[in-house]
Amino acid sequence: MKDKNVRLKGQLKVYMYWPVIMTILLIAMNLWMYQINRKAGMLMSVFIIIYAVTVGGLYFYNRSLILADMIQFSTQYQGIQNTLLQELSIPYAILMEDGRILWKNKRFAEIFAERRHENYLHKLIPELGQRVIPHGDIDHVELEVQYQGRDYQAVLRKISVAGFSDMEDLVQIPEEKEYIITLYLNDITELNSYIKENEDQRLIAGLIYIDNYDEVMESVEEVRQSLLTALIDRKINQYIGDEDGIVKKLEKDKYFIVIRKESYRKFEADKFSLLEEVKQVSIGNARSASLSIGLGLNTTTYAQSYNYARMAIDLALARGGDQAVAKDNQGITYFGGKKEQTSKYTRVKARVKAEALREFITGKDQVIVMGHKIADADSLGACMGIYRAAKALGKRAHIVMNENTSSIRPLYDEILENASYEKDIFLTSEQALDHFNDNTMVVVVDTNKAQMTECPELLKRSKLIAVLDHHRQSSKGIENAVLSYIEPYSSSTCEMVAEVLQYIVEDIRVSSVEADCLYAGIMIDTRNFMNRTGVRTFEAAAFLRRCGADITRVRKMFRDDIESYRAKAEAVRMAEVYRHEYAIAECPSEIESPTVLAAQAANELLDINGIKASFVLTIYNGRIYMSARSIDEVNVQIIAEKLGGGGHINAAGAQFEHTDIDKAIRTLKATIDQMIEEGDI
Repeated sequence: MKDKNVRLKGQLKVYMYWPVIMTILLIAMNLWMYQINRKAGMLMSVFIIIYAVTVGGLYFYNRSLILADMIQFSTQYQGIQNTLLQELSIPYAILMEDGRILWKNKRFAEIFAERRHENYLHKLIPELGQRVIPHGDIDHVELEVQYQGRDYQAVLRKISVAGFSDMEDLVQIPEEKEYIITLYLNDITELNSYIKENEDQRLIAGLIYIDNYDEVMESVEEVRQSLLTALIDRKINQYIGDEDGIVKKLEKDKYFIVIRKESYRKFEADKFSLLEEVKQVSIGNARSASLSIGLGLNTTTYAQSYNYARMAIDLALARGGDQAVAKDNQGITYFGGKKEQTSKYTRVKARVKAEALREFITGKDQVIVMGHKIADADSLGACMGIYRAAKALGKRAHIVMNENTSSIRPLYDEILENASYEKDIFLTSEQALDHFNDNTMVVVVDTNKAQMTECPELLKRSKLIAVLDHHRQSSKGIENAVLSYIEPYSSSTCEMVAEVLQYIVEDIRVSSVEADCLYAGIMIDTRNFMNRTGVRTFEAAAFLRRCGADITRVRKMFRDDIESYRAKAEAVRMAEVYRHEYAIAECPSEIESPTVLAAQAANELLDINGIKASFVLTIYNGRIYMSARSIDEVNVQIIAEKLGGGGHINAAGAQFEHTDIDKAIRTLKATIDQMIEEGDI
């Protein structure tokens, strides 16, 4: 390259032009001096000529030397840059778009010294495969990876090298791919350890309740009651104290605890073995004690942790007790709850809830009752019971019913044909919304999930909602209910409503049609009083018999036609026995109300010797419905919850948002396998 083609630019160019500028200024001053004094001007002219010649000579003589020194400095500076990158303490590398390593500094090479011959990044760190390398519009990716027990924050950037192919004669890169990928790894092992340590030290508030304190104490001699209480206290204090937790007894059956997050993880790993340990406390007591535990996690304040713990313990009690519930800002986690909660003999709670319900109904002009979608006998019977309660208090009442299924058609038709009922006793969702006003109370029966009700929009509009249900409460319950009466140990919602009716109005008059509906709900849900029946179940049935329920008429109403019976028999015949204990079958969907027949088939499968739980799937309205049943050894409700459903401890269900039966069965089997391995069932 010729010297004349080399041009200066930037601040250096301005600096090199200063002699020329000074010469021009001196000439201007010389002209001014001539006007003042000619001799002085001539003397100054001589000085300027000498200055210009000297400066010009030096400029042209030194220009090439300056350029040479600058080029040498640039070369040395580039070498310094390379040395700095090589000696950089942070691992650094340059990659191609396919993850091939082009260059790496010493620190990067030291970390991966054992695999220094690998030329592709994904072979060193599998998490940094080609799918995470920036491409297209993505020019920056950050993620956390691990290598040999160390944690690294990997940062990949896409750096443009536009024009590279024009300057480089050896390599030709397509214009759209003229970029390289830079990678640096920031070691955050120590930072993560501090974060984990801080998280482990976070305190968690919790509550422990003895579910059946009174019943347990009544089952042991009075002189031994204090000893039994002391043994239970010791179990709780020892379990919490072993992990440096604090236990404070609030009442005879209530405890407040404080534990660390690290301790919670240990409790989580052993599935809160305290639940089983307390059951084993026995000094002659006929009934075992059971606990409910509520914990509040991942909160910014301890007050919020305590509020979460209160919400968790309420949910544990509403689900029947004998379980631990942990609530955080992400959701709710359940532990235990594998066995049926024993029914309480006292009806005090039913009376208290009935009085509260009476007060709420009295304050409104109209009551709208609704159950769950695809109504069954229990849902309809409970609706009719609440309808009678509202009428007995002199209020208008309606029942939301969108679909008249074959399972309730005999009762439904009998109600419509009875002249004592209004023509608009049953409303669709649209009609119910038209009837709704600010002076309306909404009562939900046989479900505690808003999305499962006949008209979820009513719940959004109403400010006064009551819920009566016998299914375990889910984390997606109806949150704005002013009255929530959920008893998982009840055989059916009809049993609960039958008890409530006896306290709503003194000597209430229930018609024979309404008694039939309530009796049918109990009969269907208990499989003719064979499942989940207790003393209160028979007391409710006796009350309904006194009100005019006809057992023979109800039985004749619920007989199957020949096609339904054949479909149910076919489902039982084709059932698969999985893991020698679980019956899985498909119910034909070409018949009316296949979901009802699926539930009946699931009940039939339980009569087979050795079957602990049954699952029957059927297609209905573009999705798969699953009915799950068990007797006492398996909690099908927690299985259904894993599949997005819920229900009762031995009668539950779930839905799949597709119609691929084989896929649904594979999902069910995988869930069963997982829960068996984890000890949940």
